This record gives sequence, structure tokens and C-alpha cells, in this order.
Amino acid sequence: MAQAESRLRVSNRAGVTTVEFADRNILDEANIQAISEEISALIDRADEPKLLISFANVDHLSSAALGALITINHRIRDRKGQLRLANIDPQIYEVFVITRLNKLFDIHDTTDEAIASFD
Repeated sequence: MAQAESRLRVSNRAGVTTVEFADRNILDEANIQAISEEISALIDRADEPKLLISFANVDHLSSAALGALITINHRIRDRKGQLRLANIDPQIYEVFVITRLNKLFDIHDTTDEAIASFD
């Protein structure tokens, strides 16, 4: 069976792995699972991962995607790493506020601000 096409664009800048989503809507359970596995593999490659997830291209996010983010956050913390989120659309950010996930995650307006915030 052929390898599935990545749903992510991954780059590295200043020792920080930056992930951007290829899809505008992160709603489908199978895609969320694939994205989660791909990000987990990135985390596993580093002793103390520094990961920035940019939502610049994202218009819609499901509750399952939020659950996957929580799992990713725990996985990074278990490896003594750091996670930042950036470029979240105001309507999506409102969901983070309602669910109080804005208190759990370190969220920044821009990718540059997020990168500058890493230790």
C-alpha cells in the first residue's frame, strides 16, 4: 500500500520544528489520526522537542482535533519539550477560550513571536 500524502508542512527554524496544516478544515477523524501520528513521530525524534504548530491555514477545527492537541501536549511535556501554538483564527481561538484550553497551551499571535518565546 502506498504511503499516504502528508497533511502537514514541516520546517525547522532556530532549533524549532514548525508544523503547518495543509488542510483548511481539520474535521475528519481519519485525517486527525494521521496528523497526530505524524506529529508524534516528529516529537519522538528529539530528546527535548521544541514544536510550534501554526494554524495559519486553518478555518475549522473539530473537538477531536482539540483532543489530539491535548495528547500532543502531554507527549511533549513527558519528553521535557516545549509546545507553542500560533496564528489561530479568532473564531477558533474563541473555542480555546470557551474550553479553557487557552490556559493549557502557550498561544501566540504570530510564528515569529512563538519562535522567540522558546527557551
